[in-house]
Amino acid sequence: MNVFQIILLVFQALISVSLVFLVMSQTSKNDGLTGTIGNNSTGANFKGKPGFEERLQGYTRQIGIAWFVISILVGIAFRNS
Repeated sequence: MNVFQIILLVFQALISVSLVFLVMSQTSKNDGLTGTIGNNSTGANFKGKPGFEERLQGYTRQIGIAWFVISILVGIAFRNS
C-alpha cells in the first residue's frame, strides 16, 4: 500500500464520519406517510437568506458528492493492488 492509497483512505474515513454527523444533525421535515397525505408543509416558501437547515442540507449534499467521488478514486487506486 503506497502513500497515495493511505491518503485516500484517510480522506474517505474523515468524509464518512462527517457525512454521518451531518445526516444525524438534520431534523425530519414531515411525519412520514401522514405528512405526505396531509400535505401540511411547515417550511417557508420565500426567497431570502438560507437558514440553518437549508445550509445543513447543502453541506450534506456537498459532502455526499465528495464521498461518492473519493469512493470512486479509492476503487481505482486499489484496482491493481
